[in-house]
Amino acid sequence: MRMSIGRVVRHLLGMATIALVAAGMTLATGGAAFAELGQPEPWEWHLQASGSPVMDNIVWFHDVLSVLIIVITLFVLALLVVVVVKFNSKANPVPSRTTHNTLIEVAWTLVPVLILVGIAVPSFRLLFLELDVPKADLTIKATGKQWYWSYAYPDNGKFEFDSLMAADKQPRLLGVDNELVVPINKVIRVQVTGADVIHAFALPAFGVKIDAIPGRLNETWFKATKTGMFYGQCSELCGKDHAFMPIAVRVVSDQEFASWVETAKKKFASGGTSTFASAAGPAQ
Repeated sequence: MRMSIGRVVRHLLGMATIALVAAGMTLATGGAAFAELGQPEPWEWHLQASGSPVMDNIVWFHDVLSVLIIVITLFVLALLVVVVVKFNSKANPVPSRTTHNTLIEVAWTLVPVLILVGIAVPSFRLLFLELDVPKADLTIKATGKQWYWSYAYPDNGKFEFDSLMAADKQPRLLGVDNELVVPINKVIRVQVTGADVIHAFALPAFGVKIDAIPGRLNETWFKATKTGMFYGQCSELCGKDHAFMPIAVRVVSDQEFASWVETAKKKFASGGTSTFASAAGPAQ
């Protein structure tokens, strides 16, 4: 038996309502209830759980835009359904010859402008938060190489070490031999460059992604608010082993960081004369 147009419309609206409720429940729970901190999960479709103030703002902005997109999509769907039902030749054999409606034309021009302005304001605030590096407690230099990362700590004895993927560590393709270690609740300024080709330093849980370009020094920052391991990867196609260039950051307490620094000074002592910037300002 063929379904009537009214039943089809009610069915579509019912499905849309269920989808909206499900999306709202997912957004309300943050979408990451089952995700492990600091790393991707199988079938994960939401953003990684936040580990920094910048990522908190990114998640909020993402969720607000998702709700706005769903509302607009359902509104347009409702308009299309109304047009199909009310303005077909059978239901409306004598069509209206109205060609202009000032109120409608003003509304469909003004409302989108207001929506875009409403999106732009938090968008610009988020960009400013990401790009305006606050006074740093610690500076780290990350150099992308084919295909691993090198890290330098100019504020803590200017030692430097390489970080390569470790095949015997978990999670797979993310574990490294030497992790980047930072203290919790400190502003970490990361200076990023490339030694050979363009790489990209990306840590999803911290809301960090910045290109590592040879001959250029870019910088970004994060402030880890949770201890534990956080993983990222090079996010710029940089050659045949691009997929095997992970970033592993271990966030520890101040006491653990101080202890690690003393150990690292001995382990990675090189006696190099490289000059790096520091939290206190450019090296002289």
